[in-house]
Amino acid sequence: MDKWNIDQVPSQSGRVAIVTGANGGLGYETALQLAKKDVRVILACRNVPKAEKAKARIVSQYPEAQVRSMPLDVSSLREVREFAAQFGRQYDRLDLLINNAGIMMSPYQVTEDGFENQLATNYIGHFALTGLLLPSLARTPGSRVVTLSSLSYKWARIQFEDLHARQGYSRRKAYGQSKRACLMFAYELHRRLSAAGYGTLSVAAHPGLAKTNLDQYFPALIRPLGSLFLQPARKGALPVLYAALAQDVKGGEFIGPDGFGEMRGDPARVDSDEYSKDANVARQLWQASEAMTGVYYPDGKG
Repeated sequence: MDKWNIDQVPSQSGRVAIVTGANGGLGYETALQLAKKDVRVILACRNVPKAEKAKARIVSQYPEAQVRSMPLDVSSLREVREFAAQFGRQYDRLDLLINNAGIMMSPYQVTEDGFENQLATNYIGHFALTGLLLPSLARTPGSRVVTLSSLSYKWARIQFEDLHARQGYSRRKAYGQSKRACLMFAYELHRRLSAAGYGTLSVAAHPGLAKTNLDQYFPALIRPLGSLFLQPARKGALPVLYAALAQDVKGGEFIGPDGFGEMRGDPARVDSDEYSKDANVARQLWQASEAMTGVYYPDGKG
């Protein structure tokens, strides 16, 4: 069976995509490849100067690129709401929402909304963003939401009794919980969109072990070793691009590398553990997320 290749994808001219955290790493590589397919790409980034540099890099590689940056710190519900409102005023469609922005194993920090920072950045902000952008997605035929998870979802379950680690903080467990939440969100979003009659697909993806800027909080002695066993970000972005663009993708699927342990390789459908597919846990997480964000998804098209 032939491996999927981004070069096989025809021009996507006329389509609009949002990529959160697109100024570096997987987000940048994803945005670059979408721009090369003539998608109008919005780099939704916390750091605007870095986003502008990323935009310049993309245009230098593909002068025809239609790219713009818009400020968005997904750890702030205020900024998520402002971004969604601005987007809704300026665009009449949204084909692809790539929930990519993230931080990994950062020191304990509480956001302005009172949330643990890794959960807020990686998951809660994207839950709110997706819900606020759902009207734009719903009116766009063939639209998709791709939410980034990680092999690290296996590090933790959802700690409902202490979601924000107020009783004790482990960087590793907090990161694992946030990525577990992203995966369960993607699955539950698919179930809810299907039940409500939406045509939008919800797909999860993970990059395997990819070299990105998420290692900034790793010990200095460990960081250089990454290049020895991590695949480059451009390779890690392929599962995301496959989830976004491949014609045979179905809602509720999980895309990752096909190599040993899903650590590297070409994009393919992958499985996840039973806990991640537990609909009761997913509903509990969904209800908690709506309560935390104040963003309530519609039950149907009306």
